Amino acid sequence: MDNAITRPGPSLPYLIHPQRLIGGRMFDFSREVAVMAIVNRTPDSFYDRGATFALDEAVNAARRAISDGADWVDIGGAKFAPGPAIPIEEEIDRVVPVIKALRGSGAVISVDTFHPAVARASLVAGAHVINDTTGVHDPVMADVVADSDATLVITHSLAPPRTPWPAPAYGDVVDEVGAFLRERVELALGRGVPAARILVDPGHDLNKNTRHSLELTRRLSEITALGYPTLVAVSNKDFIGETLNRERGARVEGSLAAAVFSILQGARIVRMHNVSAAVDAVRMTEAMLGFREPAYLRHNLA
Repeated sequence: MDNAITRPGPSLPYLIHPQRLIGGRMFDFSREVAVMAIVNRTPDSFYDRGATFALDEAVNAARRAISDGADWVDIGGAKFAPGPAIPIEEEIDRVVPVIKALRGSGAVISVDTFHPAVARASLVAGAHVINDTTGVHDPVMADVVADSDATLVITHSLAPPRTPWPAPAYGDVVDEVGAFLRERVELALGRGVPAARILVDPGHDLNKNTRHSLELTRRLSEITALGYPTLVAVSNKDFIGETLNRERGARVEGSLAAAVFSILQGARIVRMHNVSAAVDAVRMTEAMLGFREPAYLRHNLA
């Protein structure tokens, strides 16, 4: 446990392999938080409503996010919400050109998909991370990642891909999410994905209601205690809108609060829409935790 951090303030988790080489960049998650930007090449994404569906718009949005300080860019070609299946070749055609356009950008390139075939094509094109929001629903996904040098994000959700799960119920949502993540991590390990290439995500709002997502956030330290660097996707989610009575375009402040609170509970990657604001919030939080020095010192110095 030599990477456990002991200092006044929040109790930070012990991490399995805190130092990770991802996409040519070294991250030390014992004292660093990565900001993951979101670029959706879908005509019906919940937040941008298709604003980055066109290839040029998607690439430009990704480049703006990198310019604004994003460490990662997560590219999606099919949203999580229930709906008609997107043909695999169409999903590949949506994400692969964006990956190719971002190669050499210096950012980690992540692809949000639950199809092993899309993951394979994305990795060949140059992606570094596969973000599976269905918790490796198809075990072949673990095989695809194991055969590469990519990182796998294992996310909690209950329903088969793009299938409704009305009125989700849990006895103890945090205990059940933790048990699910442990089980799916064991599956990935058993199929050859090294522990040093696994991240976990509790799946805020995914087959969960607002009370569930608030409880997960409140007790996120129980998820980060699993030892794998934890990603949280809290940005502009419905649990924020319902808590604050805010519509889709007015949830930035709530999203930043949820992200910062999650970092204090041990989250190490935050998936965010409003990148510039998120970067400032994250870097300030890192400084308050003692992870980074101020950009400059001038105030009250002789």
